[in-house]
Amino acid sequence: MTDIISDLRWRGLVHQTTDDQHLPQWLASGRTLYGGFDPTSDSLHVGHLVPLMLLRRFQRAGHKPVALVGGATGMIGDPSGKSEERNLLSVEQLRHNVAVIERQLRQFLDFDCGQASAVVVNNYDWMQSFSFLEFLRDVGKNCPVNVMLAKDSVRSRLERADGGLSYTEFSYMLLQAYDFVHLNQHHGCQMQVGGSDQWGNITAGIDLARRMRGVQLYGLTCPLLTKADGSKMGKTEAGALWLSAQKTSPYAFYQYWVNVADEDAGNCLRMLTELSHEEIQALDQARADQPHLRESQKRLAEWLTELIHGRSGLTAAVRATEVLFGAEIEDLSDQQLLEIFADVPSRQLPRQSLAAPGLPIVDALVAAELAKSKGEARRTIQQGGVYVNNRRCDAVELTLTEEHLASESVIVLRSGRKRYALLRLAD
Repeated sequence: MTDIISDLRWRGLVHQTTDDQHLPQWLASGRTLYGGFDPTSDSLHVGHLVPLMLLRRFQRAGHKPVALVGGATGMIGDPSGKSEERNLLSVEQLRHNVAVIERQLRQFLDFDCGQASAVVVNNYDWMQSFSFLEFLRDVGKNCPVNVMLAKDSVRSRLERADGGLSYTEFSYMLLQAYDFVHLNQHHGCQMQVGGSDQWGNITAGIDLARRMRGVQLYGLTCPLLTKADGSKMGKTEAGALWLSAQKTSPYAFYQYWVNVADEDAGNCLRMLTELSHEEIQALDQARADQPHLRESQKRLAEWLTELIHGRSGLTAAVRATEVLFGAEIEDLSDQQLLEIFADVPSRQLPRQSLAAPGLPIVDALVAAELAKSKGEARRTIQQGGVYVNNRRCDAVELTLTEEHLASESVIVLRSGRKRYALLRLAD
């Protein structure tokens, strides 16, 4: 059993606790704790990684994690950190989201390690049996309204002139509070962890457990994952950075972390990875001494991509990155190539263009607008400046055929070091 609180503090992962003084000693023996994840989408995103990795860290320190999927709370939506009412999801969409997120949670935790084996639960399983009147009698009577109104998540919404808070969202706190009570009673959970925006919900659960069952529970929150300027980490032009390969490809995921700013790299290494203190400190020093090598970002990208997408996903992401910098192109799909070269101009031609005798390379360069004329195309080839799928073209007489396809229907042309264009062959 390690001193996990000291490690969490070193990594900047402790925002608040309900008992700073006694928590380290209390955690000296194996405890059961939980963290919740509402199925507001059909994938977790990078913002969920910090509390998810927190459960994983506790498990590795000998504690038993319970990962809760909010099939019930997801029907309402947590008002914490939100400036306006959420759109309610259909029951069918929620069921789909719950199933997907349950599978994702199982990637991160060990479900066969003895007493510390993880458990995944869905709060809909116990909330569905409550009638409205029963919930008010058994739970609502133990929740003082003045205490609920004092919570930041409620007060901030009520103070907005252009906002407000529906009774539905106001009730969310009661549902999450009761989750803590139920998990304490049926799974022995004594601590809840979550992002700093969950402090009000966590303390509401602790208060409810004291009133309903006379037990002492604990809470710990971690900071939200933000950049040095205070904006949220994991936001891209395309939207959130998802943990699903269908929503954010391994290549795009890898590229995001490779391009993290120097001032954010150290924080990400501490909060998101399980690298040792020594390795992180060595990367800090390397970043200070030779920032242009971007060793921190590369290590961060490698570690996280392998964690989320496995060794095969990391291999594909690294290979795609190498292609962007001139490596020969092979064993890639249309989707991968179009993603790698998303900002590169493309020209669509009929697939019949590749039929015998083929498409002359000089015509292809003109069609792709990498040369203004056939004469210019010939001169560029003769000077060694033309590449087909990142392989140098030495023959002015070359004709492109099906053999030159880099994927199902794409040929990648390059003029000079950085001028790319795609030929997309359509049936």
